[in-house]
Amino acid sequence: MKKISLVLLLFLTFCTSKKQQKSTDVTSDISVNNRPVTVYTTAENTNYRLSVTDTLHFQDFGQPLETQACIFVDPSHTFQTFVGIGGAITDAAAETFYKLPKDKQQEILKAYYDPQDGIGYTLARTNINSCDFSSESYTYVAKNDTSLKTFSIKHDEKYRIPLIKAAAKEAGGKLTIFASPWSPPAWMKDNDDMLHGGHLKPEFYQTWADYFVKFIKAYRKQDVDIWGVTVQNEPMAKQIWESCIYTAGQERDFVKNALGPAFQKDGLSNKKIIIWDHNRGLMYQRASTVLNDPDAAKYVWGVGFHWYVRDNFQNVKLVNEAFPDKKLLFTEGCNGPFDMTKINDWNWGENYGRSMIHDLNNGAAGWTDWNILLDQQGGPNHVKNYCFAPIHGNTKTGQLYYMNAYYYIGQFSKFIRPGARRIISSSNRDQLQTTAFMNPDGSIAVVVLNLTDQKIPYHLWINGKAGKTVSLPHSIATLVF
Repeated sequence: MKKISLVLLLFLTFCTSKKQQKSTDVTSDISVNNRPVTVYTTAENTNYRLSVTDTLHFQDFGQPLETQACIFVDPSHTFQTFVGIGGAITDAAAETFYKLPKDKQQEILKAYYDPQDGIGYTLARTNINSCDFSSESYTYVAKNDTSLKTFSIKHDEKYRIPLIKAAAKEAGGKLTIFASPWSPPAWMKDNDDMLHGGHLKPEFYQTWADYFVKFIKAYRKQDVDIWGVTVQNEPMAKQIWESCIYTAGQERDFVKNALGPAFQKDGLSNKKIIIWDHNRGLMYQRASTVLNDPDAAKYVWGVGFHWYVRDNFQNVKLVNEAFPDKKLLFTEGCNGPFDMTKINDWNWGENYGRSMIHDLNNGAAGWTDWNILLDQQGGPNHVKNYCFAPIHGNTKTGQLYYMNAYYYIGQFSKFIRPGARRIISSSNRDQLQTTAFMNPDGSIAVVVLNLTDQKIPYHLWINGKAGKTVSLPHSIATLVF
C-alpha cells in the first residue's frame, strides 16, 4: 500500500512539474522558421515615415559574435501589461479641430485613431476645469457654491466632448480616458485664485472630491466613460496659469480621507486614481510618501509622471521595483517653446523615441503625449505658453503640418496594442536602444532607436535564429513578426 502511494505521488509530482514547465515555456517555444519580419522605418534625410523598408527571415547563423551588433529578443520573460498610447484632448486641441475644414477634421481623426490607416491611439487625457491650453479660465460651478448644485459641464459640450466622442468612434468605440485638474475653483483655495499656485483649503477637501464624482457622472451622461483621474496636474509647480500646490503629505491625505472614500461611496471604486502627475525628479519621494501609507495606497492605481526639467529615468525603475503592485503611466510631455521655423527639426521626434523606450523598459504601462493638435501659433493658450504638438493645423488656410514626432510616437502606438506584455529586448551596442512587446494576438513588435550619425548593420536574434537588417542614421524602426 505504501509502495503504491509512493508511485502515485511521484507520478503526480512529475505531471505537475511538466504542466508548470509547459506553462513557463509556452512563449519561449515560438517557432520563427516561417515568420517573416516586416521592418517599418522613420528616418531623417529620407522619405521614410512609418514605411516598410525591409523584410527579414530568421536563419541559422551559429552563435552571435562580439563583433556583430545584435538585438536579442526573449519572449519567455514577460513584464508589465500595456494600457495604451495616446495624447491629450484639451480645449485647445478641440477648438483648433473645429476651426478646420471637415475633410481635415476627418484626416486628423484617421491619422491618430485608425489602427490600420493611422497610428492607432487608444489612450487620451483631458482636463477638469480650464488649463493653460484653454482660451479662458473657467470652472463648472458658480462662485461659493459649496453644495455644487450649479455644477454643469456645458462648457465642454461645445467642442471637447464632441471631439472625444469622435475620436472614440474612430478608435473602434473604445478609448481609455483619464482626466486631470489644473486647479480647483478659486474660492476653494487659500490664494483665492485659480492661477499662481495656492493650496486647496482643508475644509474643501470633501467638496473637491465630490466635484471629481460629479465630473465623472456628468461625462457618463454624455456617453463618455472616464477610466481614471490624476489627483492634480503638476502639484509642485506654481505657474502663471491654473495650478495648485500639494505637498506629498497633503496629496496622501486628500486621497486617503476624501477622494478615495468619495469614489467608494458613489459607486466609482473601479475608477483609477493616479498620484503625482509631475516630473520624474521627485517621483520616488512623492510615490513613497503616499504608497507607504496602506490606508492611502489601497485607493491608488498608479503613479503618473512627466518628462520636463530632466530625464531621471532611474526613478521610474525605482518606483516600479519598490511598489510592483502599482502601475506607472507617463501622463504628459511635449516639445517647446513653439517656433514655426523649427517645426521640422529632427530632434523633436527623437526626444519622444528616447523617452518612450526608457520609460517602457523601466515599467511604464502606458504613455500619453500632451495636445494632439494645436494651431499655427502653438495654441490657443490663454497665457501664451505655446508649444509643439505632433500635428498643427493652420486655422486660416486649413493646412496640416505633421511633425516627425507624430511618426516617432506611431512607431510604438501602431504596433504595440493594449493588453500586450513587455518582453526582453537586449542590445549589445549603446548606439541601438530597444524595447519589445508581445501583443495579445501573439505578434511581436521590437522597436530599435538609432540617435547617431551612423548606419549600423545588426542581427535580430530570437530562439537561436537571426535575421539581418540595417539601422539608418537618426532613425527609429519597428520590427513586427
